[in-house]
Amino acid sequence: MTRLLAAIGRPVLAALSALGRVTLFALQTLRHLVTPPFYWREFGHALLQIGWFSLPVVGLTALFTGGALALQIYSGGSRFNAEAVVPQIVAIGMARELGPVLGGLMVAARVASSIAAEIGTMKVTEQVDALVTLSTNPMKYLTVPRVLAATLAVPVLVAVGDSIGIMGGWAVGITRLDFNSATYLKNTTDFLEFWDVGSGLVKGAVFGFIVALMGCYYGLNSGRGAQGVGAATKSAVVAASVLILAANYVLTGLFFTS
Repeated sequence: MTRLLAAIGRPVLAALSALGRVTLFALQTLRHLVTPPFYWREFGHALLQIGWFSLPVVGLTALFTGGALALQIYSGGSRFNAEAVVPQIVAIGMARELGPVLGGLMVAARVASSIAAEIGTMKVTEQVDALVTLSTNPMKYLTVPRVLAATLAVPVLVAVGDSIGIMGGWAVGITRLDFNSATYLKNTTDFLEFWDVGSGLVKGAVFGFIVALMGCYYGLNSGRGAQGVGAATKSAVVAASVLILAANYVLTGLFFTS
């Protein structure tokens, strides 16, 4: 019995320890966000890498998701003579859930891995130690600009992805499902409310924070050598993806349950 409890307790304690380290890292990042100095050049570079260069993959993902969602809703709604709800459900589905979640996951796949690999390589080649030698705080120089850039850029990507996803549903609706274009667009705009879009943007900001935080955390804590950098990159993507899905559940419960 003692050995069984020990076998169960070890991974639980390890998980709690890892959660504590990530929480402390996040709190340190937030503290550094509001204290000078701030490296604007690094922030601008991170904003370009995270925001602009992620736009094609987020846009394509949203486009095909919106089209597939329209087909699925039409197919399912036809069983109950409810085909007319396609524009409304596509709009709310993209704005509330699919836009933020899929956008966050695609950014996690692209950005968390890139950040972890970049910072991990810097650690392996002792560039992080060189920053300390030059009296530069690695968290301020490496973590803070990337976290702030992702927190600001991902909501913009989500907004663009929502628009493209709804456009994908509209394109499928008028070309494959025989909807009238003007009626489809009117149903979309009449049905969407401000908080449908706003909640997705708030989720995008939280997801962006998570993505950059995980990339920086695992990059700064990567092991030595190519194997250590590879493990850090994998762990950053997995952790960011799982935390995005968990945060999405929590935020959805806060926003849409009375």
